[in-house]
Amino acid sequence: MRVVVVSESFLPTVNGVTNSVKKVLDHLAAHGHEAIVIVPAAGAPSHYAGFRVHEVPALAYRQFPVGLPHPLVQKLIADFRPDVVHAASPFLLGAQAISAAGRLGIPSVAIFQTDVAGYARRNRLGAATKVAWRIVRWIHEGADLTLVPSSASMADLEAAGIRRLERWGRGVDLTTYHPRNRTDAATLALRERLAPRGEVIVGYVGRLAPEKQVERMAALRGLEGMKLVLVGDGPSMPSLKKELAGMPVTMLGALGGADLATAYASFDVFLHTGTEETFGQTVQEAHASGIPVIAPRAGGPIDLVDHGVNGFLYTPGDDAQLRAFVEGLVIDDEVRSRMGEAGRRAVLGKSWASVCDELVGHYEAVIARRSAPVAL
Repeated sequence: MRVVVVSESFLPTVNGVTNSVKKVLDHLAAHGHEAIVIVPAAGAPSHYAGFRVHEVPALAYRQFPVGLPHPLVQKLIADFRPDVVHAASPFLLGAQAISAAGRLGIPSVAIFQTDVAGYARRNRLGAATKVAWRIVRWIHEGADLTLVPSSASMADLEAAGIRRLERWGRGVDLTTYHPRNRTDAATLALRERLAPRGEVIVGYVGRLAPEKQVERMAALRGLEGMKLVLVGDGPSMPSLKKELAGMPVTMLGALGGADLATAYASFDVFLHTGTEETFGQTVQEAHASGIPVIAPRAGGPIDLVDHGVNGFLYTPGDDAQLRAFVEGLVIDDEVRSRMGEAGRRAVLGKSWASVCDELVGHYEAVIARRSAPVAL
């Protein structure tokens, strides 16, 4: 199969979109498919997984490169003659790719991954929320299929009048993130540094940005026997230092690879605070590491956290409930252990290999529909 992958984000930018695109490309390469990648200009490598990476003009917006429509996009697609176009979290660049694919008679699959309308809603942009949904609908209505990561996203897109929807989640690295990491020397050393008196470590992994609402962790102020550990970086770092001043908190900065796996393994509880997650990949990584998760009952975590089984879901905005769930797990190591084991079991069928096989199945379905004869 020949695939053009168009992504609004790619290396060197590291985020959920980039990570999932990398996993898709790794899978395509491992199974003998051919691909090219089209991304905004931001210093991307010339090749990834053996596939050529093409950059197109972009402008910077809030530290992120935004790909701009450019004639090169249609030329690259036409010249490569793909079987399918994959548009990851499409915006301006992805919208152009979907439109070009339609003109060329090539099926396209759009991956809904960024809650654009949620951003407008959170920033109290009023009428802009409706405009945002019109843009989302305009982008996705041209695609043969839109894949959505969660039941909450599915409901939002259906309400917006977007058709041709299917569920497609995300995989998790079950080897890198594993409960056995808790006994590694590196993990034990990190725990000793973070919690020298044996405190229960409540951890967070993710971008430190307004939409992640990490400041809600201030609700844990005064909770005894706990250390708070944040992994990540972003524009909210200065304000978070003020909000959490005086609390037992350590900020480890952005981590990746083995260091990130060690950080997860050092946690006893994983706390997620954002209400705009279309999926919640860090929730899966925590579960793969054998850690119970506490998250808001909103967005992607609703599908990932089985309340009372592998974690707890709190009412968004209810800081007292958030604190109560954390306190309950801090004082009960038996419940933490039981929920952590349940979390690991919940993700055992969600390897990236399995999830990407499912994606290729979606490719095959849209290709078949396009090639099917039209009934007269």
